[in-house]
Amino acid sequence: MKYRFINHTADIAFEVFGNNLNELFENATMAFYNAFVHVERLDEDMSVEVEVEAESVDYLLFKWLNELLYLFDTEFFGGRRCEVEVSENEAKGKIVGGRSTPENIKIVPKAITLHDFKVERKNGEWYAFVMVDI
Repeated sequence: MKYRFINHTADIAFEVFGNNLNELFENATMAFYNAFVHVERLDEDMSVEVEVEAESVDYLLFKWLNELLYLFDTEFFGGRRCEVEVSENEAKGKIVGGRSTPENIKIVPKAITLHDFKVERKNGEWYAFVMVDI
């Protein structure tokens, strides 16, 4: 996986890298789940289809991560692996994982924030900075 966590007060922040947008979104998905769930303990007995649209790649990733947060909040869904296809204004993907139990949850996320949120191309690679309120 190409992501790393950043120490930040009262939030969890992570940087995500990808050779293309598909890989960036896949790595962002796994960074999100690894931040909040012990993914190695999850079964792979559920799958969800996620689809979002937006006018910019920044907002597309923001909406994608908010959809993951919604699934975590409402279904206790945690992902172990994923495949994502990103086009100009749309991201579609399938995430395989399972229901998180209380002992599998590391910390409960509250919101994906727009503070310092960014997606950009750096040195031939896609880069994103994400901050999650906890």
